[in-house]
Amino acid sequence: MKLNKRNMVLVSFMLFSMFFGAGNLIFPPFLGQNAGLQSVPAFIGFLITGVVLPILGVIVVAQADGLDQLAGRVGKYFSMIFTLLIYVSIGPGLGIPRAASVPFEMAVAPYLPAQSNFTLFMVVYSLVFFLIAGWLSLNPKKLVQRIGNFLTPSLLILLAVLFISFVFKGKMAVAPATKAYQQTPFLQGFVDGYQTMDTIAALNFGLVIATTLRAFGVEEKKSVVGYTVKTGAIAGSILAIVYVVLTIMGCFSSGVYPIQENGAWTLRNIVAQIFGEPGAILLATIFTLACLTTCVGLITSISQFFAGLFVKFSYRTYVLVITVFSFLVCNMGLTTILSFSVPVLNAIYPIAIMLIVLGLMDKHLNNNKYIYPCTITGVGIVSVMFALRGLKVSAPGVSALAEHIPLYKYGFGWVTVAVVMVLLSVILNLFRKRK
Repeated sequence: MKLNKRNMVLVSFMLFSMFFGAGNLIFPPFLGQNAGLQSVPAFIGFLITGVVLPILGVIVVAQADGLDQLAGRVGKYFSMIFTLLIYVSIGPGLGIPRAASVPFEMAVAPYLPAQSNFTLFMVVYSLVFFLIAGWLSLNPKKLVQRIGNFLTPSLLILLAVLFISFVFKGKMAVAPATKAYQQTPFLQGFVDGYQTMDTIAALNFGLVIATTLRAFGVEEKKSVVGYTVKTGAIAGSILAIVYVVLTIMGCFSSGVYPIQENGAWTLRNIVAQIFGEPGAILLATIFTLACLTTCVGLITSISQFFAGLFVKFSYRTYVLVITVFSFLVCNMGLTTILSFSVPVLNAIYPIAIMLIVLGLMDKHLNNNKYIYPCTITGVGIVSVMFALRGLKVSAPGVSALAEHIPLYKYGFGWVTVAVVMVLLSVILNLFRKRK
């Protein structure tokens, strides 16, 4: 069965909305403000990890029939541990709570009266937020219509209003790049893309898109993968355009406002300058819609995975458990949540990238049984070491040795190790065939 154009657009909107959440909204303007005159190379790096890799990830997972199947090419135990780690980190352990706390702390809390009980307001806000997210997630068959027909168009219209108003009414001045973006803006932008968490999220969303397409009657695997590519291309294009818009706003306001701790503050300054205090309503609506759609996508994908893995409990039960747990973690506060995100992402992001790269090349690997375990093991070790370095945890001797790996100090030592391990696996495979 073929997917008509309207349904293809709806599925594309759903995929875009699931990707576009808290990190996607705050990091592009933050990059633009910090990169300043170096915004173009920094943005290109950001585009790779923020758009290209996530869309490729969705396609690879659809081809492999799920993240557990893709990770299983490394090994059974790795598949179990890595898959659970991905779903917990991108879901109730980090991704979902972050997506719910960002709109409150960045677009609601600053406008509350000084004597307000912020904790109480946060509890009430997050309770309403998660009640809506849980309700939307209970029936995944209606997810496309609910997100594609209303939530995504509303979000895009609000962002368009903000950008057009900035072009005609905003104060503009571009500042020189900050220290982190002066020497290697491309690499810094590439690493900044980690913070969107989209490449990891893609490993979840691939199964959701495949399931959604089958619900529309697209059953043949070749057709499912084909439509995944098409809807992914549309969603990726929309995502890239939105990123361009947000980065431009950050870049052209870099000489107007002082450097802030994140992109949310940059957007707040822009909105306040253009719309005044009433602009808080616009900003809060944009943040809430963006984060709500992402939470719904994450709750849905993770619940579908666990319902298939542990069939003793129903899909609805997992939706309830994940929603409640995320609500509790969310109320720990954004600062606490973000303190965990950087080391966790530095540890698992390179592994996710290499799984996607190997998955794309799978047909050309000549049944090399060593390439997945060798490459992922090497990349995993270096990534974990770099993450521990960020936490000021080091192993004497080993950490000193790691410092000599090319690109390690920039956070890309795993690339060097990946190339070496791929070559090693090819050599091992040649010896195996000769025997």
